[in-house]
Amino acid sequence: MPFAYYERLSPERKRIYRASDAVGEIALPRPGELRPLAAALERALAAGERAAVERAVQRLANGICDQLGVRRAAVTVLERRPHAHWGELHGLYEPARPPRHPRVTLWMRTAKRRRVVAFRTFLRTLLHELVHHLDYTLLRLPDSLHTEGFYRRESSLFRQLAGSVSRE
Repeated sequence: MPFAYYERLSPERKRIYRASDAVGEIALPRPGELRPLAAALERALAAGERAAVERAVQRLANGICDQLGVRRAAVTVLERRPHAHWGELHGLYEPARPPRHPRVTLWMRTAKRRRVVAFRTFLRTLLHELVHHLDYTLLRLPDSLHTEGFYRRESSLFRQLAGSVSRE
């Protein structure tokens, strides 16, 4: 069943929505090779060092993109989440628009309390933004919409990578 906003979409965007919704999984060829990178990200996040988190998350993102044979996305990790009356921004994906390369931006601390984000939340945010990237580069969709299929793809990646990392 489509999300409520489906009815407001143009016929072309409904077609994109249905194509996105039809794909519920992204299978990594060798997820076991990426789990140590996820564990390294967990350790870097626990240390609270932004530069180390950024290096670790970039290695993991590169590994995912390389295994899937798609163009890498640059990842930037910033300290504190931006916020306003609508809430906090956890992550942002900016698709490639020449001359710019695709970019993922993540924030590692909560906006109000400035606490380091829990690892599993941070990993899910990374994967959420990477699914946007994969929608364009792997699935070759003209747009990346939040569909049930989108969230299933995010969860499928999480399950493959979180096998050897801690439970919070």
